[in-house]
Amino acid sequence: METFFTFLEKRVDDCSSLLCVGLDPHVSELSSPSAASALDFCLTLIKATAPYAAAFKPNAAFFEVFGAEGWTVLKQVIEAIDEESKRLGSMIPVVLDAKRGDIASTAEAYAMSAFETLGAHCITLSPYLGKDSIDPFLNYPERGVFLLCKTSNAGSGDLQDVKIMKEERGKTDDSLSSFLFLYEHVAHLAQTWNTNNNIGLVVGATHIEALKRVRAAAPDLWFLAPGVGAQGGELEAALRAGLRRDGRGMLIPISRGISRAKNPKLAAAEIRDQMLQIKRQLTQE
Repeated sequence: METFFTFLEKRVDDCSSLLCVGLDPHVSELSSPSAASALDFCLTLIKATAPYAAAFKPNAAFFEVFGAEGWTVLKQVIEAIDEESKRLGSMIPVVLDAKRGDIASTAEAYAMSAFETLGAHCITLSPYLGKDSIDPFLNYPERGVFLLCKTSNAGSGDLQDVKIMKEERGKTDDSLSSFLFLYEHVAHLAQTWNTNNNIGLVVGATHIEALKRVRAAAPDLWFLAPGVGAQGGELEAALRAGLRRDGRGMLIPISRGISRAKNPKLAAAEIRDQMLQIKRQLTQE
């Protein structure tokens, strides 16, 4: 049976890209503050960038702000990606950026909403309620989840950088050799939970040392690595720190760097080509 990440890897191979195009219809970027304008904004980006996109990532918040009409538009956007995929002859995954996290009974409803009602292939989740809060999503083995691990925002360290003692050592000194950061613990758990090849991690490209540590903790998992561009993350440094040995294992979401470009199609192509060049350099070193 195909899993989410075998599906993703097929698309990565088809388009020779690790680019995840963010669909974030900020009201300030729309021709009018309406759900219809949000739809036009996304459809234009989809058509322009689909040949270079390993995945699309619509952010639920920018649709929910328009109420029920925005939710309808989100479903239409996902359907449009499916149609464009069929036109290209290569299915493009949709990662719903919703950052859900709740008790199991509520999570079941969230999973049905994302995977059955909207038709998304993957969703971002908070793991901080424990495994039973993500199990309802994992019960869809052909769908995927990216668990928040070390997020790209400046305040991520308030909680994610808390140090916890390594259980197997039982030491009480405050050295890094005896402690893990909380985000590393999340990465270890995710590696253990990934029995259906449908768990990845959100690891910000703005935190290069954390990328290295998470890759060491979870050598096999895919990363969704936001933060390149507008948030200050540097593409080459992120790829050096986070790529797996096979040259895969990372999706790099770019939103404003493409949507605000004079020519979004050209911007997406150039970013894709830059990724390929960096990967070639890494294999030659």
